[in-house]
Amino acid sequence: MDLTEKKIIITRALDQISEAREIFQKNGAEVFDLPSLVIGPPDDWAPLDDALKEITTFDWIIFSSANGVRNVEDRMKEIGLSLSKISKTIQIAAVGRKTASLLSVMDAKISFVPPSFVADSLVEYFPQNPKGLKFFIPRVQTGGRSILSDSFKLKGAEVMEVAAYESSCPKDIPQNTIDALNKGDIDIIAFTSGKTVINTVSLFKKYFGENWLKLIEKIKLVSIGPQTTISCINLIRKPDKEASPHDLEGLLKACLELNFN
Repeated sequence: MDLTEKKIIITRALDQISEAREIFQKNGAEVFDLPSLVIGPPDDWAPLDDALKEITTFDWIIFSSANGVRNVEDRMKEIGLSLSKISKTIQIAAVGRKTASLLSVMDAKISFVPPSFVADSLVEYFPQNPKGLKFFIPRVQTGGRSILSDSFKLKGAEVMEVAAYESSCPKDIPQNTIDALNKGDIDIIAFTSGKTVINTVSLFKKYFGENWLKLIEKIKLVSIGPQTTISCINLIRKPDKEASPHDLEGLLKACLELNFN
């Protein structure tokens, strides 16, 4: 089966839509854009810059997103460092295929990638006893989960969490996406994070008012992973499918497995 004649909305960060669009279009889908995240800098770079000045004192850096990787690398360059250089002496863990892939492109050595692309898996399968170790965790400024920090602290580690980027809600929905929703033409909405669920609901309320939930009641919902599923349940309803693995390829697979009969 492919997605020919299926019309799909993929909620994604503004600068990441083209990658998702390409994957789904190759499988026959007609993709409608609904940018639901705008990635930008944190309110203040100073905490990240201060942490990077002490980077050699850490045992592990844990990245849970490609956005964190990009901004840490950019700020490191300003003090003559790089993830490639420091990965020779400090271990790096990466949650997710895309995060690991970007680190590899930067020639940074990756010491650990958990079997599932979620933070819980990193905690469960972490290869060392964290007690006494020092962790640096660059993260989104607001709206992210604190499971990594909380779990490692409970296990006796010293943890520094620092905002490396911020994600906010866009102001608009593209007109052709609005038109397709109003006509009942959309078959699937695919959510790529809990925050895309929150922001999409906020945009739907803005554009469609109290009618927004009824407007999407017959549309299939697909979630990229467990936390995204929880956000869907809390704000919309239980998704029809959850991706496995928890990445774009898994999201495509979940869409392909939907039953439209």
